[in-house]
Amino acid sequence: MLRKNLLLLAELSKVKITFAVALTTIAGYLLASGSFNAGLILPTIGIFILACGSSALNHYQDRDRDGLMKRTQHRPIPSGRVTKTQVVVLAVVLSVIGSALIYVGSDFIGMQLGLLALIWYNGIYTPMKRKTAFAVIPGSIIGAIPPVVGWVAGGGDLFDSKALILAFFFFIWQVPHFWLLMLKYGKEYETAGYPSITQLYDEKQIRFITFLWTFATAVTALMLPIFGLINHAAISLVVLASVAWLVIVFSGILRKQIKPFNPFYYFMRINYFVLVIIIALSIDPLIH
Repeated sequence: MLRKNLLLLAELSKVKITFAVALTTIAGYLLASGSFNAGLILPTIGIFILACGSSALNHYQDRDRDGLMKRTQHRPIPSGRVTKTQVVVLAVVLSVIGSALIYVGSDFIGMQLGLLALIWYNGIYTPMKRKTAFAVIPGSIIGAIPPVVGWVAGGGDLFDSKALILAFFFFIWQVPHFWLLMLKYGKEYETAGYPSITQLYDEKQIRFITFLWTFATAVTALMLPIFGLINHAAISLVVLASVAWLVIVFSGILRKQIKPFNPFYYFMRINYFVLVIIIALSIDPLIH
């Protein structure tokens, strides 16, 4: 029973996504503080729990559309494994605990940023994606906030150019990330009544636009060493090699497809790339 409840909680919390959010927070903290210390714990756990609360609230908000899509029809609310009230209570409790931990582990600005991410995700992006296929672009701001929370918690200035470039990188990469997901599940989104880019552009056009956003992600990654977020030659070479790999891999998206196009292949590759960048950003400040 306990295992079943924990799995249900993990599903409502979208734990794979929220774990990635916590990793970006860690990177931001290490970049600002320059050391791995106990001050990292509370803001990271706080962001993780707050993101879990935001994800649970998203389950409640999307419950009607989730039941219409094959990919999401077995989620906790549509499948009847949990009630709407239970999910709302869970979302509120997690959001309050997460916000409090961020405040204690950072400061009022850190908590404000965390709440901004929640408001932007649940109050702006979630309703917007029901109205426009381009909601992902303003929605990508959400992923840019957690590393800045880590940066502020680590003693960095909110308006430091390094913090802005860090946020910009995590903003840019999410657009091709989500558009590739849309390519894979576009028809399901259409069936559920969501506006989809697959209704506006054909596959070839979407692949070209996705390549442009991916190329922009690669260029933004190169800005990380230029703006001093990465300072060691070996780590800079890792970033450069990763950027070259990403562009080469995604150049395949422009070629005439002999086999059926597989968006998930590219979706996973851009995720691998960002994971390497997060690790590089986290390791670099610890090298003396």
